[in-house]
Amino acid sequence: MHKKLFIGLAVLSFIFICSNFAFAESVEDEVKELKARIAELERRLDGQQETVTVQRKEIDEIKEAGVLPQLEGIKIEAGATFVIQGTDDANGSSLSQKGEDATDASYSIGLGIEKEFEDYGMAFIGLETGNGAGVEDELQVFSNVNRDADDSDNAIALTEAWYEHYFQLIPASLMVGKIDGTASIDTNEYANDECTQFLGRIFRNSPTIELPDNTAGLRLSLEPIDFMDIQLLMMDADGDWEDIADDGFFAAQLNLKPNLFERDGNYRVIGWLNDRDHTKWKDLAQKKEETYGVGISFDQELTDSLGAFLRYGWQDPDIYLNGESFSLEHAWSAGVQIAGTSWNREGDIIGLAVGQAMPSGDYKNAGTNLNAKDEGHFEAYYNYKVNEHLTLTPDLQIIWNPYGKDAENGSDAIVVGGVKGQVDF
Repeated sequence: MHKKLFIGLAVLSFIFICSNFAFAESVEDEVKELKARIAELERRLDGQQETVTVQRKEIDEIKEAGVLPQLEGIKIEAGATFVIQGTDDANGSSLSQKGEDATDASYSIGLGIEKEFEDYGMAFIGLETGNGAGVEDELQVFSNVNRDADDSDNAIALTEAWYEHYFQLIPASLMVGKIDGTASIDTNEYANDECTQFLGRIFRNSPTIELPDNTAGLRLSLEPIDFMDIQLLMMDADGDWEDIADDGFFAAQLNLKPNLFERDGNYRVIGWLNDRDHTKWKDLAQKKEETYGVGISFDQELTDSLGAFLRYGWQDPDIYLNGESFSLEHAWSAGVQIAGTSWNREGDIIGLAVGQAMPSGDYKNAGTNLNAKDEGHFEAYYNYKVNEHLTLTPDLQIIWNPYGKDAENGSDAIVVGGVKGQVDF
């Protein structure tokens, strides 16, 4: 009995020992596999740590630069302009009666994207949209009252798209693309921006210069000496992007900067030619005529808070642009800008201006019993800087002899009052 028990215990012990060896071998294999997996994970972790270190270094460099590398040199600017104007002296031909009340609003939004290419060039894209003509469509005048009106029914338009190349051997640059001619010709420091300065069109640009709307063109800028620059401009006069050499607008502007009184000033002399179809007043069968004109645009800083400007323009009085009902021969405007530093209001500005749009003698003689008086304009505004991004501007305009006293619904003086809001991002 004891012998059998001993033999049984021996067998069980042998089985137990063998199973332990097998288990030990299995555990050892699992341990080896785990160690291999741990080594692989450690290798991957080391690689990820290297990547994180590189990424952190790149992030630090980006933070230091302040911009993403691919966005370096790009500037984005945006602004929105809101205008509300009213008058009780509207005289438009579409009105049902003389002197109707009119109170209308308009808005425009602009987005500009600019990219500099080191020291050899720059590209620019401008987008705009807006709605409302304001009171302009209810007035019959030679020069209207809201240059910012963008009656595009909220459609987004590409207003500018150009590249400007800087020459290295000579002090000159060449711009080509869809361009804004008013940024090159008839410029002025105190009367050239309807968003921050005068709203009246006669004070934005001379109505005797037939500058095309933004269209295909090229501009050559030269600065042979420090106190002089020259602008040479060619554009598609009718804006259809076809036959631009045959229907061209050509202009040249010489700007002298004499630094009078050791203060900034610009004295521009302008000459231009428009090859778009025009008609002779004295011979209506001649409908393929070109026109031309000259002008000046001066601005001068007088003190730290006071600046003044003067404009004058003349154009060929014998003809008129096809589709128009009148033509101007002379136009002038003058005014001042006063900075708010004079009364401890940094950023505030007062603007005052007066001018006249003068119809041509040939236009007067071509009509029947036309008065064709000189249309007078006055404008005053106050830019009140609410904060860094918002400016509110009360604006007053007075027009006497509107449309030369030949308007269908009255020739009484027109008073237009309004407020402009400018938001800059």
